[in-house]
Amino acid sequence: MNSALYFEGSSEGLTELANQPVAGPITEPRSEPDHAHVVIRDVHKTYSTGTVKVEALKNINLTIGRGEIFGIIGRSGAGKSSLIRTLNRLEDVTSGQILVNNIDVGSLRERDLVTLRRRIGMIFQHFNLLHSKTVFENLALAMKAAGVRDKAAIRQRIDELLALVGLEGKAQVYPSRLSGGQKQRVGIARALMLKPKLLLCDEATSALDPETTHSILSLLKDIRDKLGLTIILITHEMSVISEICDRVAVLEQGEVVESGPVWKIFSQPQHEATRALLAPLRKDLPDALLADLKPKPVHTGSRAVVRLTLAGSGQKELPLHLLASLGTDTKLLQSDIEYVQGHVMGRLLVSLPTEDGKLPESFSTPVFSDTEVLGYVTPSA
Repeated sequence: MNSALYFEGSSEGLTELANQPVAGPITEPRSEPDHAHVVIRDVHKTYSTGTVKVEALKNINLTIGRGEIFGIIGRSGAGKSSLIRTLNRLEDVTSGQILVNNIDVGSLRERDLVTLRRRIGMIFQHFNLLHSKTVFENLALAMKAAGVRDKAAIRQRIDELLALVGLEGKAQVYPSRLSGGQKQRVGIARALMLKPKLLLCDEATSALDPETTHSILSLLKDIRDKLGLTIILITHEMSVISEICDRVAVLEQGEVVESGPVWKIFSQPQHEATRALLAPLRKDLPDALLADLKPKPVHTGSRAVVRLTLAGSGQKELPLHLLASLGTDTKLLQSDIEYVQGHVMGRLLVSLPTEDGKLPESFSTPVFSDTEVLGYVTPSA
């Protein structure tokens, strides 16, 4: 075992980490039991500048399972970066406890903390590559810093990881010759050099275009499945959460305001912050309809405009015959239906005739979780 990875102490979790070889085959099957990988207990973080104190994190409690992709989302200043930096103790908590592999991160001595950090990879928004060094040299730095001197082992690990992230043939290229997506793939490979079991992603796709974002998220999911990693990512984009995460926690002003399975948070948001984050994914009413919409019926023939919400619970598909159950004169104006974690959810916008300004008694919405009358329109002659 490399002396730089030696760990003095009785902690079972750290001993296991220290005894893992740094170099070796890339295949890493999931052998750990299915239990909590990261536990955050009653965490508070306060920054002090002179007499001014800012409470960045307040009473954070989260449990993240082994092999899970867990998202942390919030608006700017919500505390996302502060939280993720406490997991590898780039930031110390003011109070509370961070457990990784049942190891109390806050209690570690500096030497032990270095050992733990080598098993926690991190991916950054702006890649953080050394532009004066080639891709190979950027990747080799991680193993050299860990005390590995075996050039063959370093080359083997780099070759394996470049193949994994789809950058074969790029080892001798400088970062300035790479696209943003390719730079992030190098960043991912660098984070995996020491075979981490936990991967932290700090706004890893925020600097990328939508197509490249999709490819990077697909790569992260593939890496999780192949290597058995736990991935924790922070973002301000709900589209990222829906594409890759198993569960999500929503932060607002340093507090977790809600958390749960992604499909449930998407379909039944409880907090204003969550609804605001979801708003960019929702379709607005068409301008022409907004111009004609009235708060009350103005004519006998006025039609109600109704928004129907599918919460996703138990629904794997949306049979079209359900529209017929809404009434034979119901018209579909707009649909916004999607699949999240195998659940059908979204909203339908329909219009239907009214009876004395009210919805007809025959109007039935058994599969919809919410029915909202948005207003009334008068059909053109």
